[in-house]
Amino acid sequence: MWGKKDKRCSPENPADNHKGSQWDHIGLDARSKLCISLVVGPRTKDNTKKLIKDFAERTDRKLPQLITTDEHRPYREAILQTYGRKIEYPRTGRAGRPRNPRYEPPPELVYAMVHKHRRNGRVVKIEIRPVFGSLEKVQEAVEGSPVSRKVNTTFVERFNATMRQHNSRKQRKVYSFSKKFAQHEALSWLTVTYYNFSRPHGGLRLRDGRYWHKRSPAMAAGLTDHIWSLRELFTYVVVDVDAKPEH
Repeated sequence: MWGKKDKRCSPENPADNHKGSQWDHIGLDARSKLCISLVVGPRTKDNTKKLIKDFAERTDRKLPQLITTDEHRPYREAILQTYGRKIEYPRTGRAGRPRNPRYEPPPELVYAMVHKHRRNGRVVKIEIRPVFGSLEKVQEAVEGSPVSRKVNTTFVERFNATMRQHNSRKQRKVYSFSKKFAQHEALSWLTVTYYNFSRPHGGLRLRDGRYWHKRSPAMAAGLTDHIWSLRELFTYVVVDVDAKPEH
């Protein structure tokens, strides 16, 4: 939430176009609990595409063993356009516009959507809907998972709860909403970076005899060999590879 709450935003006021609820679109690795991608903004088709594209680029476009999401419709198109093969139709020479290109999912793409049935605001039933790949392939991917035995969005929901604990701007029914979007986005990235590198995750610890060794998601993903202190986190030098050199 930034600028003002949804109920105070007016469609007739151009200044309110980018105010109100701001969602965290995240791509999470269930095994390491690492938050790989983050897009902050309204829950739109464009932001959904940005998330899937960013996730693919950060993982060298390697297909995950299984992709699961909630029932937000833009996910299907975004995943298909990012990982699918684009098929162009040649011009026929006839009058009229040519056929639009289509995308074909690769055979190894397995994507399932979690559909929640609600009654009086409470979830009464959860249905798994395969989108790409058969139900048998979905079950095979789940059986090969070291972290879960059923398709779910639990890891993302738990991550969102953790983010609300660490960032008061995202808590519900509070006055501490963001005044500027740039600050809201920056703090969102800060909390994600802290979560990845500096916060030990209880589900990732390893036992060595009588002792438990704490690990962060970044350690579980092989990005670092220790839990970062806040000093190390805040003084780490980030190089912008896209920045133009100064003359």
